[in-house]
Amino acid sequence: MEKATSTALPAVNPNKALWEKGDFTRIAATMRESGMALVRKLGISAGMDVLDLGCGDGTTAIPAARLGANVTGVDIAANLVAAGNIRAQVEALSNIYFREGDATNLEEISDASFDLVISIFGAMFAPRPFDVAEEMVRVTRPGGRIVMGNWIPNDPTLVAQILKISAAYTPPPPEGFVSPMLWGVESHVTERFGEAGIPAERISFERDTYTFNAPFSPAELVAIFRKYYGPTMNAFEAAEYNGQDAALQNELETLFNRENRSNDPGKTTIPATFLLVTVQR
Repeated sequence: MEKATSTALPAVNPNKALWEKGDFTRIAATMRESGMALVRKLGISAGMDVLDLGCGDGTTAIPAARLGANVTGVDIAANLVAAGNIRAQVEALSNIYFREGDATNLEEISDASFDLVISIFGAMFAPRPFDVAEEMVRVTRPGGRIVMGNWIPNDPTLVAQILKISAAYTPPPPEGFVSPMLWGVESHVTERFGEAGIPAERISFERDTYTFNAPFSPAELVAIFRKYYGPTMNAFEAAEYNGQDAALQNELETLFNRENRSNDPGKTTIPATFLLVTVQR
């Protein structure tokens, strides 16, 4: 009797599937101005070696390359890596390269390779946060820095509330799930980098603001999140199954209208508070 062979396909990494869902570049287009402003504050100079982890299509990686740094952008989503490389080609930037990679295991990157490791709303979404911290420390040169931008749990501003509202409409996470929002809690950040060998006195925190700017109304921005942003897409799929999609739509439109600071009904300007973490290696 012949031995049975398995025809099961390999499991899809749920984090990869989430961020390849939709098209995050449509959201990122509203984040460019704040991405550039943040990069200008980081003291990046020509010749620095910079890693942007969870880089998306380059909202902070490309401004760093424009300043003359040698930039490697790493993201788990193949579509965002491809989009980043296209943006770099369009701008004729030869000092930046985007590649696929997992923030929990940067096995293709040697120890002490970078002067600066950036992760703005990127690595916070990876599973196994202690592995993420260890890898960021490992690839950073002694004397270098790690800079993270992380959303803050229960913060009243936009993104924390989008994620909170979306979570209320989706099934509970699997056992062992660690909320990415814990990267927005100082004590958790200190513990994670402490396990990676960084003493607390080398870690600093500040609250900062990231602004979403769109040349269209808040309702249209909600529509883009619904169609292109993985967590919101999942929430709407679950809500539609339960007949609650209208309620979810109403909650999000109320949120976006409340947070909008533009006086022009055809434009949207929404600030969102985040935790800026700086680690001295």
